Amino acid sequence: MLALIAGILMVFSYSPFNLWPIAPFAIATLFYLNRNVSAKTAASHGFIFGLGWFGAGISWVHVSIAEFGGLPLIASLLLMLILVSYLSLYPTLACWLSHKFSNRNTLSITYLALFIPLFILMEYLRGTLLTGFPWLSFGYTLTDSPLNNLAPWIGETGLTAVSLLLGFAIYALSQRSFKPAVVIASVLLLALGLANFSPSVSYRDKSIDVVLVQGNIKQELRFAPENFWPTMAKYQDMTRPNWQADLIVWPEAAIPEIEVLVDDYLGNLDKAAAFNNTALITGIIDYQLGTKTVYNNLIVVGKKHADDQQGHYRYLHHNRYNKHQLLPIGEFVPFEEILRPIAPLFDLDHSSFTRGEAKQANLIANGYHVLPAICYEIAFSSLVRGNYQQNSDILFTVSNDAWFGNSHGPHQHMQIARMRALELGMPLVRVTNNGVSGVYDPIAKHGQYLPQFEAALERFTLPLTTGKTFYSQYGDRALYIALLLCFIASLITQRQKQKSMP
Repeated sequence: MLALIAGILMVFSYSPFNLWPIAPFAIATLFYLNRNVSAKTAASHGFIFGLGWFGAGISWVHVSIAEFGGLPLIASLLLMLILVSYLSLYPTLACWLSHKFSNRNTLSITYLALFIPLFILMEYLRGTLLTGFPWLSFGYTLTDSPLNNLAPWIGETGLTAVSLLLGFAIYALSQRSFKPAVVIASVLLLALGLANFSPSVSYRDKSIDVVLVQGNIKQELRFAPENFWPTMAKYQDMTRPNWQADLIVWPEAAIPEIEVLVDDYLGNLDKAAAFNNTALITGIIDYQLGTKTVYNNLIVVGKKHADDQQGHYRYLHHNRYNKHQLLPIGEFVPFEEILRPIAPLFDLDHSSFTRGEAKQANLIANGYHVLPAICYEIAFSSLVRGNYQQNSDILFTVSNDAWFGNSHGPHQHMQIARMRALELGMPLVRVTNNGVSGVYDPIAKHGQYLPQFEAALERFTLPLTTGKTFYSQYGDRALYIALLLCFIASLITQRQKQKSMP
């Protein structure tokens, strides 16, 4: 019961609650429960903790299943139980393997040097196997904490390790073992001091004025054919009086009709944007009639370079981005021949997308280089960093979180996007159908947001940055090497202790 409660309380350390100190105490509880127990018992504690952690943390997934899945309540709850149980296997394995490799003394540094690498390994596997689901990693709880200054150096994965260190320190203090807590506190304070006195990015003498357009189209109407043109007209009408900015941005699939069928509409947008010396980025679906491939796209209309005299848009032009990391069930269906006939959940509109390339060029809009990510992709740090370029100006992500109603899911999504901005040291622009839309300055660590569940438009001025973060250059490689060395050293130390025993 204590493991379950600790896992459930984790949800309050994420957005929108942002009570980040809860996470280290919940982690400390897991260490406490696993003291001097068998590997099997430790595994059960890890699994139950995971049930609470993911059950509460991603409960918003059930909103979309219940509203749009077409399943009976008992079936939708069973599906959620299967998903949550699967995700709980990863902390289960971390706890089980740590006890298998250790002498079960959870207060020892050698145990910690085993547990953290194994836990990070399980988190890596959770983010890659079966296309991956890297949501709710511990590091995101520190997005709004004083420790977020470490993000440009060690990224969210490194902050997950920091969360585990904090949890271990609290556990050690509860057991009156002060030395580990003092060592961990000293190391973290030293790291924070170095990070604060050696910033890797700074402001440059240039900013960008960007207009965010949030249409607030009801989810059940977004892909109803009779609503295509009213939706397109709404975005056009909202934008028409607000062209005077460096960049205009619309959400994911803001234009619901397929690209090849709205050539005239896009041509008029292209001319209007160019006439007003700006560019517009929008989400749109590209169904290529010849090859039958379907892409979830971002395209640019209007000026590509600041000195252009006219727009550059044409169908299949190269200044576009094709979504790579597709959402299971929502954008592709595994074992579709079996699953599609079962329920509407497995046969949603636009659930047969084609995967774009993992590495793609930045979008260029009115002279600005835009690093794009569509919806779920922003949770994959390696994918986003893989498309980072030295001349990238802003991190731009679009989404449609109307699937998840008035839940905490959209707030977690924005929190994840802000973490990517911290890692790369780049200003963030995020626009969605009904929120959370906004901008974020990673140096000031300040965000400005549009109201949720309203048709809204806002113009923001974002200062641009210069310099490269350590994380943008090297990603998680240095951290993985350090964790591997810790793991090996811990194994060697434990083997030596066993040999010295009579």
